Amino acid sequence: MNWIEILLITLGISLDIFGVVTCEGALLAEINKKSLAAGCALVALLQTAALYLGNLVGGFSLRYDIKDRQILTIRVIAAIIFIVLGIRMVWKAWKNEGIVEHREEGGLKLRKILKLVAMSSVYTILTGVAFGFLGTSLLQVLLMIVCFTVIMVILGLYTGYRLGFEQKSKAYSIGGVLLIIGGIDVVIRYIVC
Repeated sequence: MNWIEILLITLGISLDIFGVVTCEGALLAEINKKSLAAGCALVALLQTAALYLGNLVGGFSLRYDIKDRQILTIRVIAAIIFIVLGIRMVWKAWKNEGIVEHREEGGLKLRKILKLVAMSSVYTILTGVAFGFLGTSLLQVLLMIVCFTVIMVILGLYTGYRLGFEQKSKAYSIGGVLLIIGGIDVVIRYIVC
């Protein structure tokens, strides 16, 4: 995969983190910069570990002598993963589950954010599997996921704090569309051609 495809897909999956963190930002009375830095580091570490684990699983299948037909099947599975994850995010945007928005004292609750991000890390693992199936450069993917995760945590927290949780639907929609485009790109570049 080239860097533009990796960029689209990692940005798409990172917008899921944006949506999760936006809801938490909407509840904060104030943002503590030390807690924010710690949260960025922990979430980036969790996302990196999830992507790395998924890539190991996906890349493991390519280590053996496989036939062209099996390669085609693996690429189809990778495309399906991206498209289904994109549809899931668009569904989350459409469903638009609300929260009772109220200010909470005590600052950023890292444990709560990590729990929510850990649940969405399952999808990051699947993304890593798809990247592994396609033989994508692990270093490029990990660098992009770390950068986007840190940016999305900061932007998501401040967006929720300033504008409320409603912004998560836009993030889910955009992320879902990016993942679907990435899946369609895999179909066109790696399966059809």
